[in-house]
Amino acid sequence: MDFAIPESVRPLLAKARAFVDEKLVPREIAWLAAPFKSLEPELAALRAEVKRAGMWLPQAPRELGGVGLGLVEHGLLSEVLGRTPFGHYAFGCQAPDAGNLEILHKYGSDAQKRQWLEPLARGEIRSCFSMTEPDTAGSNPTELACRARRDGDDFVIDGRKWFTTAADGAAFAIVMAVTEPDAPPHARASQIIVPAGTPGFDIVRNIPVMGHPGEGWASHAEIAYRGARVPQANLLGPAGAGFLIAQERLGPGRIHHCMRWLGICQRAFDMLCTRAATRRLDGDKTLAHKQIIQAWIAEARAEINAARLMVLDAAWKIENVGFAAARVDVSLIKFHTAGVMMRVVDRAIQAHGALGITSDTVLSFFYAHERGARIYDGPDEVHKVTAARRILAAYEGPARSK
Repeated sequence: MDFAIPESVRPLLAKARAFVDEKLVPREIAWLAAPFKSLEPELAALRAEVKRAGMWLPQAPRELGGVGLGLVEHGLLSEVLGRTPFGHYAFGCQAPDAGNLEILHKYGSDAQKRQWLEPLARGEIRSCFSMTEPDTAGSNPTELACRARRDGDDFVIDGRKWFTTAADGAAFAIVMAVTEPDAPPHARASQIIVPAGTPGFDIVRNIPVMGHPGEGWASHAEIAYRGARVPQANLLGPAGAGFLIAQERLGPGRIHHCMRWLGICQRAFDMLCTRAATRRLDGDKTLAHKQIIQAWIAEARAEINAARLMVLDAAWKIENVGFAAARVDVSLIKFHTAGVMMRVVDRAIQAHGALGITSDTVLSFFYAHERGARIYDGPDEVHKVTAARRILAAYEGPARSK
């Protein structure tokens, strides 16, 4: 692949970096201490600025009002936006809306697009994706317990979900539920649109993450579906295609996550180096004179650079060869980049001493809220096993033939 940043996207990256550093980073500490819903008017004004600057929905096609970036290009932008917890939200490419927008665009009916996709693309509403369950293994979505039975022209949904990100205040959920119980494991579940006001769609709570329940977009809900009735016309895509659609959604989404994590890595690395260069210990000596700090900096730089090249290579393969050719790469970058991020953030916290664990810097937020990176979208262990099996398959065939 060509590792040069495309000329066409360089002005956008520079403009986005300036916006992030000038408009978002200076406000993030105050924002992180405030209820999210109280920030929505201010964030809405900033989103309007992003729209006027032609940077809204960078990943979406132009027909939806987006910039139309490819996977590699959006990955580069995602790295810039990842420098602050509010970057992706300000640009309209935040999870879970970005993934829901993608599958609605590809699989939604004309009526579904008018009712849900168009206002979602304009940023007038939010959505959520309801797949993970408290009583089944999130690493194996073929074992879902949530059921959607047909009753006349409707689906009636019963089940319990949790870690449904941004359900608080969302206009609708896309729910993964079993509609074809007698089908093979990967063809049992479907995706169904459930409006938030549907009777039987009950948000039980916002789940505290490291002690913080959050609210609005910045939250993860537990939801009880108690006989929630919706028309069968709310089926998204073909019946039994829920797992396939989820995989299409999660594959590129892992690239986006990894590039966002690399933005966090770079932000934490900058803070580590700044702290090392300015924190005086004795006379003119700073932390930067300590060999252990020097080793941390060298190791972090090497790990970030290596992870970045891996992620861009995987994105290039998906764009140019197809997702099937990049499956091993996607598993590798998922666990590797998450691990690099946590190590870099941890070292930046350590270099800051007691300050690092306070809310006076963004580091403690990253540490608490990004620890889940090693769990969601497939735990590290599952990705390692999956990658190893696919790698070994290439060796087992020739071995059998001998």
